[in-house]
Parts: sequence; structure tokens; C-alpha cells
Amino acid sequence: MFRFLFRVFAIAALALSVILAVLDAARSVGASRMVATPLADIWAAASPQTFADAKTLVTHYIGPIGWDPVLVWVLDCPAWAVFASMALLFYAMGYRREARFGHLVVD
Repeated sequence: MFRFLFRVFAIAALALSVILAVLDAARSVGASRMVATPLADIWAAASPQTFADAKTLVTHYIGPIGWDPVLVWVLDCPAWAVFASMALLFYAMGYRREARFGHLVVD
């Protein structure tokens, strides 16, 4: 059950990553230079209240060191790269290895 959920999350994160990469590529072509939109800009534009709430929550429960060097670094990365990394992580967590026992080796 959990493997299925991790695979669904991986597909959703990968789809979002591709969409954001295409948007950045279109902006890059229009601007004639490389444009990579940070995740913080997208989150703050989409929902500024939840962005402020997340900052308050992290600084309250983890401390200011959890927000400023750690999460700010992640939020300053391109959004497509963050979601691609999440897709890879979710896929790795939902990956099912093949059973090694019971297989015959034929030369």
C-alpha cells in the first residue's frame, strides 16, 4: 500500500517538475537567457499566507537555524529541480526489488 502511494507521489512530483521545467524553458527562450524560477517565488506568489505560516512553524519548532541555512537553500533552488529530486526520492522509496531466491541461472 505504501509503495503504491510513494509511486503516485513520484509520478505527481515528476509531472509537476516537467511542467515547471517547460515554463522555465519558455521564459528562457523569451528572455534570451537562462531563467530558473526559485521555489520560494512560486510558493510566495501562489499562497503568501502559507509561506509565512511555514516560516513561523519551522522557526518555532526547529529554530531559526532550521529555516535560514537549510530551508532557504532548498527554496532558492529551481522549482523543477526540487520536484525532480522529490520524484526520485519517492520513486526510490516505492521501488520493489526483485527476489533473488528461486531464480535459476542458465548459461
